[in-house]
Amino acid sequence: MIVYSKSKKEFLEDVVNHSIEDVIMSAVEERLLRRVGKSEYLSWKNSLPYVANILTPDEIPSDAGVAIEYRIPRTSNRIDVIVSGQDAGGNDSVIIIELKQWSDAELTDKDGIVRTRLNSSMVETLHPSYQAWSYAALLEGFNETIYEEKITLKPCAYLHNYEGGDALTAEFYSPHLLKAPLFARDDKKELREFIGRHIKRGDRNNVLQKIQGGRIKPSKPLADSLVSMMQGNSEFVMIDSQKLVFEDVMSLVRKSNRNHKHVVIVDGAPGTGKTVVAINLLVEATKGRKLVQYVTKNSAPRQVYESKLVGHFKKSEISNFFSGSGNFTDTDSNAFDVLVVDEAHRLNAKSGMFQNLGENQIKELINASRVSVFFIDEDQRVTLKDIGEKEEIRKWAAALGANVIETELRSQFRCNGSNGYLAWLDDVLNIRETANTSLDVSDYDFRVFDSPSELHEIIRERNRGTNKARMVAGYCWDWKSKRDSKAMDIVLPEYGYSARWNLGSDGMLWILKPTSVEEVGCIHTCQGLEMEYVGVILGTDLVYRDGHIVTNPANRSTQDKSIHGYKKLMRGDPEGGAALLDKIIKNTYRTLMSRGTKGCYIFSTDEETAEYFKTRKGNAGI
Repeated sequence: MIVYSKSKKEFLEDVVNHSIEDVIMSAVEERLLRRVGKSEYLSWKNSLPYVANILTPDEIPSDAGVAIEYRIPRTSNRIDVIVSGQDAGGNDSVIIIELKQWSDAELTDKDGIVRTRLNSSMVETLHPSYQAWSYAALLEGFNETIYEEKITLKPCAYLHNYEGGDALTAEFYSPHLLKAPLFARDDKKELREFIGRHIKRGDRNNVLQKIQGGRIKPSKPLADSLVSMMQGNSEFVMIDSQKLVFEDVMSLVRKSNRNHKHVVIVDGAPGTGKTVVAINLLVEATKGRKLVQYVTKNSAPRQVYESKLVGHFKKSEISNFFSGSGNFTDTDSNAFDVLVVDEAHRLNAKSGMFQNLGENQIKELINASRVSVFFIDEDQRVTLKDIGEKEEIRKWAAALGANVIETELRSQFRCNGSNGYLAWLDDVLNIRETANTSLDVSDYDFRVFDSPSELHEIIRERNRGTNKARMVAGYCWDWKSKRDSKAMDIVLPEYGYSARWNLGSDGMLWILKPTSVEEVGCIHTCQGLEMEYVGVILGTDLVYRDGHIVTNPANRSTQDKSIHGYKKLMRGDPEGGAALLDKIIKNTYRTLMSRGTKGCYIFSTDEETAEYFKTRKGNAGI
């Protein structure tokens, strides 16, 4: 949807003779049926006259096209300005301009990420050149008109208040600057020349209208690249029930249409291969030229699997197959052929940074797709805001007229194929009673350590040569290193042990970086991922007393948002709130202690709890 589309001549007249911000606001209210916020209105008022100044000279044809606020179909992304026309050879050409009102920015050590001042505080956000380039890549890979008619896209960024400097143009960002140059306040001449090189003639072929009308589906080269990446990759080979579930879902995908919506609920415990099936569905549906996205609430699985696919094609291209669960609040009904929702137990009701957008993520996901596949493990609900339960999915499917199919992944591929370990874990954590009251460590390497230093050292040993062992912990320690990079977070002086949380420069990709074996992960960075060996530090939010596992939310770090608002919950519903908090804390440790495919080693900061685990483990091992 293009909100505003006119010739350059008409655009300049609107800027000079009318209030361009009022023209755009009226168009938004008429075409998008929504109100315009004050900040959005002011951004048009402040920025568009600068664009007019750039386009005024005669070397840019008066009949070139100018589009404002182009919302890329089936996404929440919007391109600020598009200038369309033809190059010197008569080929259709489009300039994509990302506008920013920034006056300052800071370098980071994260690829494509900068720091700038937004709402009076410095925050991390996308580098403007990366942002412009990613929009171009999205159109090149998914807009049929652009890739079939070979329309040339030239992205750039224009920061009309930015005086320049080393931050945004640092060598570190050069790969993005080469693909989408950045122009600062004093670069008007350079930006004008950039546009003039690629727009020599007017928009004689109505390129803007072609783009708006182009069907959204993955290009064949993009689909072929994704398929070739999977071939021969043993990590994604499906066996047993994985293959059965995959084929059942693909059969529905092939038969689905706008009049027959399907919702598939796939239940599976840790290690049953939910993500393996999800990634295969993403690839196979794309191979069939279906519009599909892999969706999770937690960014860790998305970023890790994106990273594993990079190398076969551009990161910006692969990123377009992955999405957060909060990006569908205003998506049209049946806009997607397939949405593959992994870790569905982590879905929330509201979306957005302030949890104030949309109505219900489950409803919005089902509405947005002809086939919605929810991979779920209700025992991995780990925050008060998690709403992903099978009954909630069934409710919204019925409300939206979707047929529901339920299936299960039964075979255990994590924990050395030991269903017994998970059953023992449920029993030992008092989640549910099972027949597995003791553990056979010949099936799975479980050990209890008396020192966190010894635990961490064996994890380092297991990591050598494999890079598949990591430390994790309950969120019972403040994240001090967030503000002071030299500070230690998890400090246990009586054992001479200290370590940092891993939410540093590696972000959600910590699990892939060999040096991160020195750091400690938490539930938010490891849920949905796996390793061969996991070392778990148990805090005092979970202890053993008087024959029972007892949980205490007050012993969690106040910085952990998982149980934010629990005191209010307890005042309103003491019994129900206590039961829910108990479940969340136990589920957290169940999830942490089931990340390892070959072994789990633990240390408890509470001696009585450590002795309890030793007793329950049996007489083998430490």
